[in-house]
Amino acid sequence: MTSETFAARRPGSRWRTARTILSQTLLTLVALLFLAPIIWMVLSAIKPSAEVFTVPPKLFGSEIKLGNFAEAWNYLPFGRFIVNTIFVSSIGTAITLVASALSGYAFARLNFRFRGGLFVLYLSTLIVPQEVIVIPMFLVMKDLEWVNSYKALILPWAFTAFGTFLLRQFFLTVPRELEEAAKLDGCGHLRILSRIFVPISAPAFAVLAVFTFIGYWNGFLWPLIIINDTDKMTIPLGLQLFLGQQGQRWELLMAASTIAMVPTILLVLALQRYLVKGIALSGLGGR
Repeated sequence: MTSETFAARRPGSRWRTARTILSQTLLTLVALLFLAPIIWMVLSAIKPSAEVFTVPPKLFGSEIKLGNFAEAWNYLPFGRFIVNTIFVSSIGTAITLVASALSGYAFARLNFRFRGGLFVLYLSTLIVPQEVIVIPMFLVMKDLEWVNSYKALILPWAFTAFGTFLLRQFFLTVPRELEEAAKLDGCGHLRILSRIFVPISAPAFAVLAVFTFIGYWNGFLWPLIIINDTDKMTIPLGLQLFLGQQGQRWELLMAASTIAMVPTILLVLALQRYLVKGIALSGLGGR
């Protein structure tokens, strides 16, 4: 490369470098903006009670009180709340994965009458807010005598149009040659789904599992309506008890909220590799 060529390309290289630095800086600022509430929550969890809300606000307290986490755990049956939430979220996620796989395969590969119209009708349920259907849903649960039960927490939200749409979009990318070869070997639809589509679609299942698990984990409105006993409460309901008749223990609320975030963070980190691939291949990446 001659000196003239290098000099001609140098301004473009500088511009690309400046653009990269600018984009990375903006991304860092946006990340800090989203992380700011979480950082404030964690730091408030280790402050003394009288220093959570000071004027002017202080990022750090006069001392680090790690004992707030133990006190928050024992202040209420918080361990029971976590067990309930893990149970509800895990079972609900498992049912959602199975139901979404079956319906997604049906809409992607089976030919039946009114398939397109039924799919559009099914997707239209996504635009209905949860607040609109909680009262009819509660009346149904009352008729089934499921009020204040784990079944009422899990089953109404396990059959989701979002999961069907997500897996259908991924199943459409599976080559038909694989399906035809399996049919020549005598495989039925269920075997084709379990032996071919499910292994290939692991990233999409990971995306759906994370979204569904977090949805159950953070659900508040429906558990608030359907659950009465403290022994069956989930974490969101348990957190509000820190602001009850016994006083407002903000430092314990922050500590309990920090503890409640740990399982979902671990789940996302464990499935991060599949999440990136699943979002890119399933059409959720904005393409």
